[in-house]
Amino acid sequence: MGNDGAGEDSHPHHAVQIWEVKPDRLAAMHEKISATPKMLSKWAGHPSCSIFRVPQSLIDINGRSYHPHIVSIGPYHHGQPHLQMIQEHKWRFLAALLRRTQGRGLELEDYLKAIYPLEPKVRECYSEIIHLTADEFTELLVLDGCFIIELFRKYGKVVPVEPGDPLTSMSWVYSFFLRDLIRIENQIPYFILQELFDLTRMPGEESGPSLSDLALGFFNNTLQRPDEVIEKYRHLDARHLLDFLRSSFIPLNQPEPSKSGSTRVIQCISKLRRAGIKLRPNKAESFLTVRFRRGMIEMPTVSIDDFSSCFMINCVAYEQCRKNCSTHFTTYATLMDCLINTARDVEYLSDCSIIENYFGTEAEVAHFINNLGKDVTFDIDKCYLARLFDEVNEYYKNGWHVQWAGFRYRYFRSPWSFISALAAFVLLVLSVLQTYYTMIG
Repeated sequence: MGNDGAGEDSHPHHAVQIWEVKPDRLAAMHEKISATPKMLSKWAGHPSCSIFRVPQSLIDINGRSYHPHIVSIGPYHHGQPHLQMIQEHKWRFLAALLRRTQGRGLELEDYLKAIYPLEPKVRECYSEIIHLTADEFTELLVLDGCFIIELFRKYGKVVPVEPGDPLTSMSWVYSFFLRDLIRIENQIPYFILQELFDLTRMPGEESGPSLSDLALGFFNNTLQRPDEVIEKYRHLDARHLLDFLRSSFIPLNQPEPSKSGSTRVIQCISKLRRAGIKLRPNKAESFLTVRFRRGMIEMPTVSIDDFSSCFMINCVAYEQCRKNCSTHFTTYATLMDCLINTARDVEYLSDCSIIENYFGTEAEVAHFINNLGKDVTFDIDKCYLARLFDEVNEYYKNGWHVQWAGFRYRYFRSPWSFISALAAFVLLVLSVLQTYYTMIG
């Protein structure tokens, strides 16, 4: 018994402290639970959402390619100091538009009343909560929408241009407008543009160019696509200007790819050439139309310049963000990223007339293309080039023609390598002959 008592005393008793949650901590947690996400709204994954804040991972790769440089369109970059110069001219464009439509009895109030009922629907198009009242947001949509429409009408020669207007007479402004109007974070819904365009049409303009005609014409000043190509895309159903221009490059009536379940990306052009695979330019309505025939990859010529690089970057970002969006530009970016590893690969594609380089050095083009295909996600088995990837890989793995092509690439790609191979062959023949005559002698 004494031992038992000593054993009990050797284990001291500990007081159990009951922790109580502080009311203010509990209230703060409940507030966060009931709060609505602001940076990525509940509409971001909805089919109606089409205007996105670009993920930081893509910004880290491509920098300010998604942000406007001289003009803000929509709420994301509204009010930023470096964009105020063109912001002032928006009001001047609106005043000119009002002067014309007042002859039809339309006042500024009518513009606002036409857009206000659409304001809730517009909010669902943005991936981020818009911190503007309904009145403020309506004003922004009217001002930005009328500016774009008036800009298109001026460049399309539908309305007269004021002599010396800096926004139409200074060439550098136009080049910045081209890029800023197709940035993913710098958009308003296309149905707002269409509503304002229809509202402000003057008598006699019904038979004139549509909004789609003016938009395609505005961008075609730099794209230089034939009129018959432009005509095919006049009736596109688009979410905004970026989506509209992007859709005009996607080939019409393209068949769905068959699911193989084992598609892999292809090797760089240097390795493909050793396997006998060549590149050849072909003519097509869109640079996205790529084919593979009998060891030949046929690709339309693509110009790499400030506009096209901005356009491709924003198209890829749009396809990465939007639900159930086709991945044509992402797939094309992956193809180019596969083909090009170094400046020498860019030089070869330029020599083959696949790339027209107005961007910079071959190394800068290679860097741009490699970044374009970096950190992107898509289902390669369902992409529009899935069959091409399979066919190129099958040809690359084939036996005899790969070995023969490798032999030709190693010994006959230049006069000096051919002379060296010929000299080695002559020495081999002479050695055999010398051995033969020695033996019979």
